[in-house]
Amino acid sequence: MAEATLHGAGNHGTGETRRDFLVLVTAAFGAVGVGAAVIPFIQSMAPAADTLALSTTEVDLTPVAVGQSITVKWQGGPVFIRHRTPKEIEEANAVDVKELRDPQTDASRVKKPEWLIVKGNCTHLGCIPLGQKPTDPRGEFDGWFCPCHGSQYDTSGRIRKGPAPKNLFVPPYVFLTDKSVKIG
Repeated sequence: MAEATLHGAGNHGTGETRRDFLVLVTAAFGAVGVGAAVIPFIQSMAPAADTLALSTTEVDLTPVAVGQSITVKWQGGPVFIRHRTPKEIEEANAVDVKELRDPQTDASRVKKPEWLIVKGNCTHLGCIPLGQKPTDPRGEFDGWFCPCHGSQYDTSGRIRKGPAPKNLFVPPYVFLTDKSVKIG
């Protein structure tokens, strides 16, 4: 009888004890608790509903005359749309791409030569360059000028002078009609 008491009296050969059951239940509750804590964290990394709503922007280009620029909002930031003049297109095509810091041809940056669509943030520190209004300074290259640190972009939105490392970003876009574009 003493031997049965020392080696788990009441076990009766089932191989499981009350302690095993409690460990299993505790582990299950712990797993549920970790899941309950992790799921909101993962959901917080998903884009917000207002951001998803801004994932595309449709723009009517009808009122934009040749030589004019407009600024639209896409994903919370500015997008510059310029209806380029033949002179601006000619200037953009005349640039020797080998001389550029971020070499891109004008043709690789536009889908229709008369329309340039670029994200309106300087690639140096994210400032918004001047050049959308006729009275704005446009720098030496007749494009955009960032007064914060002196970056200058040409008529194709390519960096030509100053500390900015890259050209103005070309967002994904598609022409829905000759006078309508969807950005995003």
